[in-house]
Order: sequence, then C-alpha cells, then structure tokens
Amino acid sequence: MNQSENRHPIISVIAPMLNEAGGASTLVDEIAAALAEFEHEIIIIDDASTDETRAELRAARKIHPQLRILCHEQNAGQSRAIRTGVLAARADIVAMLDGDGQNDPVHIPALYRVLMDADPDVAMAAGERQKRQDSRAKKWASRAANAIRQKLLDDGAADTGCGLKVFRREAFLRLPYFDHMHRYLPALIRREGFKVVFMPVSHRARAHGVSKYTNIGRALVAVRDLFGVMWLRARAKSPGKITEQP
Repeated sequence: MNQSENRHPIISVIAPMLNEAGGASTLVDEIAAALAEFEHEIIIIDDASTDETRAELRAARKIHPQLRILCHEQNAGQSRAIRTGVLAARADIVAMLDGDGQNDPVHIPALYRVLMDADPDVAMAAGERQKRQDSRAKKWASRAANAIRQKLLDDGAADTGCGLKVFRREAFLRLPYFDHMHRYLPALIRREGFKVVFMPVSHRARAHGVSKYTNIGRALVAVRDLFGVMWLRARAKSPGKITEQP
C-alpha cells in the first residue's frame, strides 16, 4: 500500500545508513512490504555516505512515496542519525533498525503490537537477536559487553546491541542525547520511569558493505559511555506519579 504524504502515519520507521549502496533499496522494499497493512513512513538518514547510497534511495522513492531521505552534511554517527530521524518522525510510534540489512523488518509489526498491547507505562518493545549471524569474535565481544552492562546498569536487556526497537516518540525525546546513546536505550528509558519489554527476533548475515565498528574501538568507547550512563542513573530523581489538579 502506497501512502500519500497527506496521510498521518501511525508508525515511522527510521534507519541510519552509511555507505550501504547495494542494499539500501532492498531494505526500503522490505520495510514497505512488512508495513503494508499500516499507514507508515520510512525515514532513511544518510550519514554523509560517499558511495551511491543516496542515488539508490532517490530511485527507491519513485516506487515508495512514503520514503523520506534525510542527509547529514557531515558524518555524525549512528546515535545522531537516529535522533535526526526521531525528530523528523510524524508518527507517535517509531520503529528503528540498523541500515545494514541484518535486522529483518518483518518483526516490526509484532513489536508494534507488543508495545500497543502493553501497559501505558511501557515505552519500548526491543528485539533480542537469536542465532546471530556475526563472526565468532564479534559474538564473543558482544556477550562480554552485554554481561558487564547488565551487571552495572541492571537494564533487563540481554542484547542491547540489537538495532530493532519500537518505542514511543515522546519517551525518546525525554532522553539525554550523547554519542553512542543508542546502545543504552533500555537503561535510559527505564531511567525516565518507563518500562521496556523484550521479544526474540531473527538476525541476518551482512550481505553488502562493511561493518562501521571494530571490537577494540567499540570497547574503548563503551567503557567511557558505561560510566557516563551509570552517572546519569545515579543522578536521576523520580517525582512518582504526576497529576494535574482540577
């Protein structure tokens, strides 16, 4: 189903991309097919690609008019690209996934329904990858990082690195922004007094492009960010339930 720009989407799907030529249009096709029953928009954030990603996306927009292409002048990283997409989203519910094609969009409707069927204080339904299609070294590094993060942040997430998440836009916009914040979304959401639910999702091997991270580079940044998130949690104060007097 093709949506006109005049219709208000019930869900905005965002995906950051950096040099994903060869797979960009395929991912857009898959998102559109997965969300065919929903009024939706697709927002791809081109984080200053230097290949043919942008041209491929422009061609895809001729087939999918619900596609919006937002372009960073300078490379700003995945977290900033996600924030750019959320700020531009027109729907109250936002789905995010990685732009490399390893997250399967077919799970978005189920995550959406899990979120909609949950209590109002649940602000995020997050995917947890099963049978990861990554190298042994990458899977080992991820397991170690997840174990340390869980121990220190108690965020309830077994796989916070999964890019597939559906959340309430208003809740996301309450979160403090910093580079690499996307790796700590469950902890940050819970810091604001909301709840997070989790659902197993599949994971696919990368079919094009190359990973933008190395295990060593990710680990060095993660140590600094982890202490930062611990500080944010320690400095949070909850007002409890907020009511407006008549």
